[in-house]
Amino acid sequence: MSFEAQSRQFAEQGYAVFPGALAGEALALLRRECDAFVAREDARMDAAGVDTLGISHRGRRYFANECQRVAPELRQVLFSPAMAEICRATLGDDAYFFFDQYVVKGPEGGLPFSWHQDSGYVVGNGGPPDHAPYLTCWCPLDDATEENGTVRLIPGSHRSGILPHDRQAGSNDLVGAPAEAEGQLVEAKAGDVVAFSSLTLHATGANRSDRPRRVYLAQYTPEAMLDPGTKHLRRNAIPILRHGERVTTG
Repeated sequence: MSFEAQSRQFAEQGYAVFPGALAGEALALLRRECDAFVAREDARMDAAGVDTLGISHRGRRYFANECQRVAPELRQVLFSPAMAEICRATLGDDAYFFFDQYVVKGPEGGLPFSWHQDSGYVVGNGGPPDHAPYLTCWCPLDDATEENGTVRLIPGSHRSGILPHDRQAGSNDLVGAPAEAEGQLVEAKAGDVVAFSSLTLHATGANRSDRPRRVYLAQYTPEAMLDPGTKHLRRNAIPILRHGERVTTG
């Protein structure tokens, strides 16, 4: 499997699309697990007596984190040959699984997500300001379209380093670029993987369709990320590639 074109585009523009990389059983598995994590977020809001927790908003936008710790079967996808190849094409010969989450936008008005860099969230939430850029794999479980709030990216923005981000009242979003920024709209089929650098500015639109828009997010780092001060591991650092060889198989 050769991803030379994607590798070049990722280096030049900060993103690339891997068509059908998770089609078939991987996609079916990701879909099967999704509803339980949305229910988990609703239960957390119920327990706290609120309709907003962090950047999750009941019925409108959900971010369910660290899913593979609860549902280990997700590791079949996270450490699959397909994901190893995507890591090799984008990060190089060494890669560690870092973080996963489901991102679900409710139908008919699921909230947009403001322009940001994923590295901006690491720094904004107390992570190391000097971490190595990492990889986000944005994996739609439904065809992602302009109507249901697919991702927009600003090509080349990964060359600017980590930008200042401001926390927005109400949504709790961290914002790293003006709302009117245009960017490149990327429509993707269920089972595709949109891979982008943690330094690439991106945003998603509102879901104006009558169905939820579901995405699974898998992130990989080129080295273990440690918290400032404590030097404790931040999130996860499970090797998937070492010297170009796939070393964890799920």
